[in-house]
Amino acid sequence: MTSSIPAADSRAAKGTALQAVFLDLDGTLVDTEGFWWEAESEVFAELGHVLNDTHREVVVGGPMTRSAGYLIQATGAQIGLPELSGLLNARFAARIGRGVPLMPGARRLLAELAAHGVPTALVSASHRTIIDRMLHSLGPANFHLTLAGDELERTKPHPDPYLTAAARLGVDPARCAVVEDTLTGVRAGEAAGCRVVAVPSVVPVPPAAGRTVVRSLEEVDLSFLRALITESN
Repeated sequence: MTSSIPAADSRAAKGTALQAVFLDLDGTLVDTEGFWWEAESEVFAELGHVLNDTHREVVVGGPMTRSAGYLIQATGAQIGLPELSGLLNARFAARIGRGVPLMPGARRLLAELAAHGVPTALVSASHRTIIDRMLHSLGPANFHLTLAGDELERTKPHPDPYLTAAARLGVDPARCAVVEDTLTGVRAGEAAGCRVVAVPSVVPVPPAAGRTVVRSLEEVDLSFLRALITESN
């Protein structure tokens, strides 16, 4: 399932090297990584377990199945994965129901991409119900496509989400820019063959060949993204 916005014709990108921009959600566009951690900590406290920063470093940016599965194993909590996933999603949904804060530079970047007709996809490991709630804050018209973690058999760090987004938009992954805040998402974008910009939120992302690391989305604009693709060709 995608958003109701029709996929963009890749011909709109002719004349430029950049064909599309793929954006992560939590910690990249919206300042919600802390919301997830609070939900996880509260649920596990109710189960009689205390989570620490070591746990947080492992689960940040991960899909629900991986994060919840890890926490069950690490704490020994007596709860099944489906039940825990439901509790975490419900607790998180309650928090974002009051609205979500955008990361600095997010609204400006989305507006610039939309103004220039750049095909833009929201590619998240979060479930569809969560994405749809947060789209009210982001503006659904800013995206030609949205892809949720529970709509694919394999999500990040596998390349499938970004390869799927590229296929649905009819673009070449090598001419697409990915913006992510965690190493999990960065690895997914790199495995798909995209040029990746890391904007670390909670856990640092180390530099690597072909990887661009910035401090904030305020450093990222359309010219910056176009230059990344031009440099790689």
